[in-house]
Amino acid sequence: MILSGKEIEKRLNNDIFITPFNREQLNPNSYNLRLHNKLMVYDENVLDMKKENTAHEITIPEEGLLLETNKLYLGRTVEHTRTEKLVPMLEGRSSVGRLGLFIHVTAGFGDVGFSGFWTLEIFCVQPIRIFPNVEICQIYYHSILGDYEQYKSGKYQNNKGIQPSLLYRDFIK
Repeated sequence: MILSGKEIEKRLNNDIFITPFNREQLNPNSYNLRLHNKLMVYDENVLDMKKENTAHEITIPEEGLLLETNKLYLGRTVEHTRTEKLVPMLEGRSSVGRLGLFIHVTAGFGDVGFSGFWTLEIFCVQPIRIFPNVEICQIYYHSILGDYEQYKSGKYQNNKGIQPSLLYRDFIK
């Protein structure tokens, strides 16, 4: 079951934590999250799952940044979220998708107990100018049935910013 916007607001600071919270970003069944002014891009054109791929940060100026096609950008939300007893989910906003900008290419499924900023996998089908602090995606919450364990992974939990892939760690046994 998906929580309504009113239920999201009712559960704030109980089992849903959104910092900063702005009621104007609340929707009927989700909450809009904003794009931070930093992006990360990988340094190599060919990425390798078994190694740490280097990347560098770029800043989105107030006047906007033109994104290139066929390039993956990693961004992050302005808002830090923490969720207990619920499954957080992330989707791009339809208004953004209608411009050909994919915000969360994959992995929109969060874990119970996740705490951090959301890393966004950004890709565009044609060049587009983006801006910092735009409401770019939305978080919504599912109830969970049955016993569960809180998310404790050292990979992405309690992150401080954009997180490039740490998949290479899975190959280290």
